[in-house]
Amino acid sequence: MFRQQAIRAISRRHASSAATASSSGPQSRATVPNYELFARRLAKARATVLENKPLTLAQKILYAHLHDVDSMSSAPVPGESYLKLSPDRVAMQDASAQMAILQFMLSGMKQTAVPTSIHCDHLVEAYEGADMDVARSWQTSREIYEFLQAASAKYGIAFWKPGSGIIHQLVLENYAAPGTLMLGTDSHTPNAGGLGMLAIGVGGADAVDAMAAIPWELKAPRVLGVHLRGKMNPWGNPKDVILALAGKLSVRGGTGYIVEYFGQGVQSLSCTGMATICNMGAEVGATTSVFPYTDSMGRYLAATRRGDIAEAADAQRAAYLTADPQVAADPAKFYDEIVEIDLDKLEPGYNGPFTPDLHTPRSQMAETAAKEGWNDSVSAALIGSCTNSSYQDLSRAASLAKQASAHGVRVAEGTEFLVSPGSEQIRATMERDGIQQAFEAIGAKVLANACGPCIGQWNRDDHPLVKTRATNSIVSSFNRNFRARNDGNPNTMNFLTSPEMVLAAALGGRLSFNPLKDTLKDAQGKEFALEPPTGDELPRDGYAAGRPEYQPLLTHDPSMAIPISPSSTRLQSLAAFAPWDGQEFADTRVLVTVQGKCTTDHISAAGKWLKYKGHLENLARNTLIGAANAAMDGQVNVVRNAVPQLEPAQGSIPDVATAYKNAAVPWLVIADYNYGEGSAREHAAMQPRFLGCNMVVSRSFARIHETNLKKQGVLPLVFARPDEDYFIFTKNPHELVIRSEGVKGINDRNPVVWLVADRIQDGKTVESHRIECRHTMSADQIGWFKAGSALNLIASQQQ
Repeated sequence: MFRQQAIRAISRRHASSAATASSSGPQSRATVPNYELFARRLAKARATVLENKPLTLAQKILYAHLHDVDSMSSAPVPGESYLKLSPDRVAMQDASAQMAILQFMLSGMKQTAVPTSIHCDHLVEAYEGADMDVARSWQTSREIYEFLQAASAKYGIAFWKPGSGIIHQLVLENYAAPGTLMLGTDSHTPNAGGLGMLAIGVGGADAVDAMAAIPWELKAPRVLGVHLRGKMNPWGNPKDVILALAGKLSVRGGTGYIVEYFGQGVQSLSCTGMATICNMGAEVGATTSVFPYTDSMGRYLAATRRGDIAEAADAQRAAYLTADPQVAADPAKFYDEIVEIDLDKLEPGYNGPFTPDLHTPRSQMAETAAKEGWNDSVSAALIGSCTNSSYQDLSRAASLAKQASAHGVRVAEGTEFLVSPGSEQIRATMERDGIQQAFEAIGAKVLANACGPCIGQWNRDDHPLVKTRATNSIVSSFNRNFRARNDGNPNTMNFLTSPEMVLAAALGGRLSFNPLKDTLKDAQGKEFALEPPTGDELPRDGYAAGRPEYQPLLTHDPSMAIPISPSSTRLQSLAAFAPWDGQEFADTRVLVTVQGKCTTDHISAAGKWLKYKGHLENLARNTLIGAANAAMDGQVNVVRNAVPQLEPAQGSIPDVATAYKNAAVPWLVIADYNYGEGSAREHAAMQPRFLGCNMVVSRSFARIHETNLKKQGVLPLVFARPDEDYFIFTKNPHELVIRSEGVKGINDRNPVVWLVADRIQDGKTVESHRIECRHTMSADQIGWFKAGSALNLIASQQQ
């Protein structure tokens, strides 16, 4: 009963505000936003705490979604204050939805408070292609699909079956609406910013807040303005904007910011092109990204059967869906930081390998590849993913394929060419318009309408390069390229680029092939050059609906039973985490000192582990298996046991963590910069918590992961002197015994917590370090920590 009360009463408490946005049942597409309500909220905020100051677009949307302006005594301070917001919508993909639903089931609610959708895109493995892969996913994941389908029916959630499409493409096509606020349990949720929506990636526990009408808390972000000048050149793609920006900002340069685009160049971009830019904004650590409302957004809304939303948005353009005139007149005065990008001068680029912020302009690629020793041969070229699978992307790439076919040219020998449509609507339209045939004519395999290789769902195990873990290069239009992410081979180097450059690489077979100046040979051995790609922003004959079996299921039956077998290895009911005992942490051991990049992929691997996303105990067996140990020369997934009487003395990270858990030995993780970057998966916080982790101490955190740790009752701390104190833990950290000072009196007014690290050798303390750390928790978040988790706190308030 304790956790069954977790959400119920808070939902009742906030029912009055939730009623304005409550879900009337599952939706096939969005209805017209309540712009009148947004205007009233924003006007009230302007007249009170904001003191009528000019606002950026991002600020307008945020403040129009404040849960209770009357409770605020002063204007929010970016980077310090916390905002309590009322989201309009929730979207979840099948891997992350499992844990979110398991938590929501404890609420006692008969339906979600806001419109919610589940999209089955992560569990389809790319292997034989399209329909065969979807059919196989039903064989391997039927238990999960039936669980999610039943839960969707019970709670009034729109359920999109496997094969219907990728979550972010489907949201753009059906649910995104300018000026609204959406939470999504996937880090690339900001894709919907291309349609003027403030769409933010979160963990499942945050999504449950919105689904249960509990105000959602966000640290007030700063706003980074990106000024776009000029117009894309013929070989350019909007992808090049975000590739270049990632190169400028790095993977953590956008942390704590919303990225807002403005300037004349915005008007030249298509809606789907802007979505591409916002999608990959996750790779700079940004809270989200957003564009002002444009004519191309209106055209896209009309083309996707939402003309009523376009009409309403047109009327809101000046007042709500663009920054205030004063901001446009003097951007430097209102944006916290500004980055300038001239589209006229922007050239195609490649980002990688192993990190999405290592940018190389196309003109420098051959020289850089040779200098760095990158394998020049392209073993695979992949178009698609949620980032680049729009009609415009595919039609432009197809124009190059048609040129190649006209000269009797197919993809280069030894290069595999794979295409992943973003949705059934896109697949059907590209088939009708001859785009699919153009790809297949040069040797492409068309995959299912799903994430596939982008997230590691790529059965490439039989490929010799993967079998032997050989160094090889692939080129993709994806958004993320962490080591071993795509095919499990840590030596596969993924270079991110535009669909046009992927197609060119497939034809040339080399990283060094530059279609802007190099030539290909036709069937007769005669050289020819590719002409710049062309394509349509929207299909001339409208979008094809696709096969009816891929339309969403819109059932609402509160009596529906949700199947969870006690013997299941895929699904497991959740148990409450233990509350904090009110004392300082003592006798805590260092499990691992993480060296360098440690993404949520490293903390909670995807790929073959996706099947356990609904079973915390089984999934915990992969905890931190991708982490490099700074104390053991960067070896991956190897640590020394800090407790002599425990076994193993040295072993994998989850094995040693499990030994600590079984012996009731508390432990912590020491982490490098931007710990937890990447996907929004809350499992990367739940797994360490399940195994007994009480703290993660890092040089800095990625936003979503830090919040997820807080939600699960783990104390996240950052070193006050990150470039000094981190290194205390890189030499024999298994000898250190940690205790805290300041946790017992932790509060939101004093961020300081001290850690005392005693080095014990032969039973004696040989040295001691007192290390200053800082927390970033609000009063509410401290309540989560004390209760053991956010859900525990809500439950305890009802006893």
